Amino acid sequence: MKNLILIIAFAFVSTVFAQEEAISNLNWLTDFNQAKSISSKEKKPILVYFTGSDWCPPCKMLKEDFFNTPEFEEKANNMVLLMVDMPRRVDIITPEQKKKNTALVNKYNKSGGYPNIVALNDKGNVIGEISGYTFLRETDRHNAFVDSVLENY
Repeated sequence: MKNLILIIAFAFVSTVFAQEEAISNLNWLTDFNQAKSISSKEKKPILVYFTGSDWCPPCKMLKEDFFNTPEFEEKANNMVLLMVDMPRRVDIITPEQKKKNTALVNKYNKSGGYPNIVALNDKGNVIGEISGYTFLRETDRHNAFVDSVLENY
């Protein structure tokens, strides 16, 4: 019986880590200037994801339902990804990073809502925006937004 419990626990832990690993396949930057530089060099739009990683349930659902999918991962190859996290816990990001993120929130997340996704060109000009995510867990709007950004860039 002990062995069975141990096997089940191991399977559960492996599944959790495998799911987290899926998002790690995406190259989320946290430095805006680096994102602009790569965008300019590679001629790709910047997709800025404003999130509250430790307190925002819709942000967590969007990560799981949209960003953590093979469909988005494929599209991500054609964009520069920038995550702007505004956690409540102080141990998640450095004070320096929080200051940089706050400046980006003030400039690009004018609605103040989370989650919010803003598409930028290599100069930092807004080319599109989509905000919110609901308990209905429908990602059609988000996929259409990303497709539109990629088609029009």
